[in-house]
Amino acid sequence: MLKGNMLIAHGGGPTPVINSSLLGAVREAKRHGEIETIYGARFGAEGILAGDLIDLGKVSEEDLDLLAKTPASALGSCRRKLTDADYPAVLACFQKFNIRYFFYNGGNDSMDTCHKVYQLACQSGYELRVIGIPKTIDNDLAVTDHCPGFGSAAKYAAVSALELAQDASALPIHVVVMELMGRNAGWITAASALYADLMPCEHLVYLPETAFDKEAFLQAVQERFAKGRGLLVTVSEGIHYADGSPVADSGLVDGFGHKVPGGAAQTLSDMIMAETGLKSRSEKPGLLGRVSVALMSEVDRREAEEAGAAAVRNAVEGKTGFMVGFETTRTPEYRSQLCLIPLEQVANAEKKFPLEWIGADGASIRPEFRDYCLPLLGDYDSRFISLR
Repeated sequence: MLKGNMLIAHGGGPTPVINSSLLGAVREAKRHGEIETIYGARFGAEGILAGDLIDLGKVSEEDLDLLAKTPASALGSCRRKLTDADYPAVLACFQKFNIRYFFYNGGNDSMDTCHKVYQLACQSGYELRVIGIPKTIDNDLAVTDHCPGFGSAAKYAAVSALELAQDASALPIHVVVMELMGRNAGWITAASALYADLMPCEHLVYLPETAFDKEAFLQAVQERFAKGRGLLVTVSEGIHYADGSPVADSGLVDGFGHKVPGGAAQTLSDMIMAETGLKSRSEKPGLLGRVSVALMSEVDRREAEEAGAAAVRNAVEGKTGFMVGFETTRTPEYRSQLCLIPLEQVANAEKKFPLEWIGADGASIRPEFRDYCLPLLGDYDSRFISLR
């Protein structure tokens, strides 16, 4: 039995259900006498380096209940990429607070950090159980079937696209271009096509997995708009040309060295008006798509909580150096079960949207993705009526 304190931290962009994973971890920790004090790091890795920890065991049960419907990260997060020079301070923090159980809730960069903390503990002979909790709206963590956070972000994208399609059809005087999050992986933008069979207008979809062709795009826009039904274009923020250059580039990089997208929807809208003479307007939900609890998927929320609890449970049982993942079956009905994936397999690994799920025209999504994704959204009444 390993007795000591627990530390949980959040890394990277928040999601609608990241706090549900926190809730699951805290509640599970309270069930185990091996875990004495339950700490949370304020603002992720920044809090670890500064020794800025919160005693989560003192949070009332009433306030813990609120975590499940609180958007973004209740602990705070960061995009701090730890360097080799930082790790001695990390170890010092663990020793100072007698941290024996460490959980990092994040995406592929965060899983790299988690893996390095695991290696640090092994190399220094410090007894520490390390488990990663998956979190990313981008759904780009390797090996696991899907990631907590994606189901809710996909639901937001699908519903928003369907609502915009209704508007584009009701007043078909301009092309509507909506930009969705996804720097390198187009999972969220692909979700905008989940209700394609219900859309009353034309729809084009562009993901970063394929090179953007300006001439083909403008031709497709003119042909689809000419049908008179209205046109919605959904596009990933990270779309790029064949040479790898971004369609829209802010010229900035974030704390992990990733390029910050520069506004693809506005760029395409400007392109449409300048090159075709058609009216166009851009929409960019941006951060709303990753924090909205109004469209939170109950399936997503439940699985996120289960992932947090499973991380703690497995650590107490002696497991270390893993990330919690999901294995699923979808027929005859959707079922998921938790598994453990070695951190080395997910650290900095990126799962792109499958090319075989992109239509031959490069601007549509095949039904196979619908079969994969819809169960993650949970219930939603997508029926609308047209009186035209």
